[in-house]
Formats: sequence, structure tokens, C-alpha cells
Amino acid sequence: QVQLAESGGGTVPAGGSLRLSCVASGWVDSLYAMAWFRQTPGKEREFVAAISRSVPDNFLANFGFIISIDNPNNKMYLQKNNLNPTDTAVYYCAAVNRIVPLTRTTAYNLWGRGTQVTVSS
Repeated sequence: QVQLAESGGGTVPAGGSLRLSCVASGWVDSLYAMAWFRQTPGKEREFVAAISRSVPDNFLANFGFIISIDNPNNKMYLQKNNLNPTDTAVYYCAAVNRIVPLTRTTAYNLWGRGTQVTVSS
């Protein structure tokens, strides 16, 4: 089994920067891809970014975010400069151990508990 734990959330002023971390533990070598999703109250969870563990050059990212991975340390990062209040959400780390469409929420079978990011105006 694999466990995921996010960190780095908090309150950031508009225009500021953010770097979230996700640490994976357990049978990490089984993972095909890792991703970030976000969710605000009353809305569905939406795709932010994803990256392949075996081919880190294979990645997708939305909303101006940058995703990166540190395989030797089983960590994944999400960062953005010039944050906007619309980036306020709970950010979730996700992972999957098979080849799937990277942007599809239902494709991921492993999830962290989430970390709150609030961008103040």
C-alpha cells in the first residue's frame, strides 16, 4: 500500500508564491503517475497537474502551476508564482499504479488528505 501526505499549504497574499510538497511512502515503485487536484466548497475536484514517475518529462499542468518530482526521495512538488484568489482551494496529492488518462479524477486510486491554500486579496 502507498500513503500520500501533502504539506506546504497556508495563507498567501495575492501575487505571492507557493510550493506544495507530497511525500509518498510504502510501495512507491508501483506508482505510474502522481498528480495534484484541487477542490473548493460546492464544486467538483479539478485537475491541476500530473507527472509520470518513470518519464518526468511527461507532465501536464494548468493554471500556471509547475509540477516536478524527486524520485529518489519519493517527493512531488507543485509551485506557482503570482497567486490569485481564484487559486484558493484544498489541494490534494494523488497517485495511480497503472497507465491512465492523467487528467481524470476517477483514474486515481490513491489520495492524500489535502492541504488548504488560501490566497488573500
